[in-house]
Amino acid sequence: MDDVVKLVVSEECSGLRFDKAFSELVEDLTRSRAQSLIKQGAVHLNGLICKDTSRKVMKGESIEFIMPELEEAEPEPENIPLDIVYEDDDLLVLNKQVGLVVHPGAGNWSGTLVNALLYHCGDSLSGIGGVMRPGIVHRLDKETSGLMVVAKHDKAHKGLASQLEDRSLSRVYKALVLKVPTPVKGTVDQPIGRDPRNRLKMAIRGAGGKDARTHYLVKENYKDACSLVECKLESGRTHQIRVHMEAIKHPLIGDPLYGPQKTAVESALKKGGFDQSVIDLVHAFPRQALHAQYLSFIHPITGEVHDYEGEMPSDFSALLRSFS
Repeated sequence: MDDVVKLVVSEECSGLRFDKAFSELVEDLTRSRAQSLIKQGAVHLNGLICKDTSRKVMKGESIEFIMPELEEAEPEPENIPLDIVYEDDDLLVLNKQVGLVVHPGAGNWSGTLVNALLYHCGDSLSGIGGVMRPGIVHRLDKETSGLMVVAKHDKAHKGLASQLEDRSLSRVYKALVLKVPTPVKGTVDQPIGRDPRNRLKMAIRGAGGKDARTHYLVKENYKDACSLVECKLESGRTHQIRVHMEAIKHPLIGDPLYGPQKTAVESALKKGGFDQSVIDLVHAFPRQALHAQYLSFIHPITGEVHDYEGEMPSDFSALLRSFS
């Protein structure tokens, strides 16, 4: 029997178009795919089929749909621009843009990083990840920007995957969070598993969760209203930083799944003395404020150490500048 996914429109999505809110609430669902599902009559709003993609939805309204079955289709090469930082015959390092889904899946069979890589690399991509994930060693969420390494052949893939396992492949993120964690340097050591109440979310799970550790360090304090935090992963669970920072009561600004309520953000910013223009800018930030800024690994073929720092996207940079 197909699983019916039940969603509730969050405060962050209140007032958005139906298609926009739907794509925001469902991880890795593109806007075009959301529009297609709505127009097909596959999505219910408040218990009724709604095909009006432009209808504004409000906080508390219910959305229900059945997650489509996986399709037996190989991804096709697509000419999608990539920001490649480094490339050789064995691997490439890229700075993934915001809004790009990493690999095809239910709701996203085109327009993904894998489609772009197939076009760029041809048939050389590693097959270890499977048909849907050729070359992919680790992933980033759709709305998370930053550095990724991709394997071009199986030997490189095995070498990078083993480094991911033994943690010699290092990933460091920058996240803008609500208020300031105390202490300013620490470790969140909490197992993560699928949220039993919402299959689209992850949650802290004492039983059935997988070990997950995130080391954090406060880099900037914006008048105690928000802070820029550096997060280093010791494991790589789905939504790990987003779940862990929410668990210690410092959720990521803009996060549609785990983020703070608008009232909490506004209260903190006003207490910090920020004016309404800054408050409006923070409220308008459309995604989780998370960027994979640093990547370090040992080249699986040459043995050389590779270190990279990725440029922060313009929207994130502008948000941080508004606090100064």
